[in-house]
Amino acid sequence: MARRKYHEEPENHERWLVSYADFITLLFAFFVVMYAISSLNEGKYRVLSNSLTGAFGKVMVNPKTVDMPNEPVVKLDPLPLVKSTRANEALRKEKAQMTTMAKDILTVLEPLVREGKVRVSQTSRGITIEINASLLFAPGEARLNVDSIQALKAIAGVLKVDTHAIQVEGHTDNVPIKNPIFPSNWELSAVRASTVARLLTENGVDEIRVTAVGQGAKLPVSDNDTPEGRARNRRVSVTILAVLPEAAVDVPIAPTAPAAVSLPATSSLPAVAPAPLP
Repeated sequence: MARRKYHEEPENHERWLVSYADFITLLFAFFVVMYAISSLNEGKYRVLSNSLTGAFGKVMVNPKTVDMPNEPVVKLDPLPLVKSTRANEALRKEKAQMTTMAKDILTVLEPLVREGKVRVSQTSRGITIEINASLLFAPGEARLNVDSIQALKAIAGVLKVDTHAIQVEGHTDNVPIKNPIFPSNWELSAVRASTVARLLTENGVDEIRVTAVGQGAKLPVSDNDTPEGRARNRRVSVTILAVLPEAAVDVPIAPTAPAAVSLPATSSLPAVAPAPLP
């Protein structure tokens, strides 16, 4: 009897496709689950954002995006809100402090304010005490009158317990002055400002806080065509500068372009023919 031949089945080289298909299916299912979770958290995040919007009274997210998942979502950062709140609080405290100081100065200078020789004003820059030069100095001089020293000491008494920077500015009218001491209104205004600043520092104000500036006639507050206007322009102003906490930002320097190589210009001299050989 003849022996039956055994036929081996050929090896299947594509069995890896089954495992690969299972892996792709599981990977697809994983991403579907992750997408579903992320969509759910995003919706809750939008609802929370709009709740915060109603609480703080600011529009932080477009309300239409809550029910429209395909709309772009604005990512919220809580830090700007915190910084804004702190800045507003600092501004409120600074303004209240400056207002209190302005009232104190107005109280000690009330008689002079009523006479129109002193003006006290408050702006976003700070508190400005404008003192008529006729109260402080004789015409064309920079030595303080005896009557004005008491008023300046009263101002120093209020300012010495404060920490704000102080800028003292001297101003003149447009009538030129020229004498051996003051060649121009610039020198006169600068020396007058320095005289007032020195008296403040001698009466308790820290000299680090004080700056003296001579403005001459360039910043008039009235018309120089009338005697009254020129008298108003001759003044010394003491400004208590308002300062708010603010982060310093360095200004970047723009990259410089490489310097172009300049070639020497072609000579315009006429060409010289070579001398003939002997």
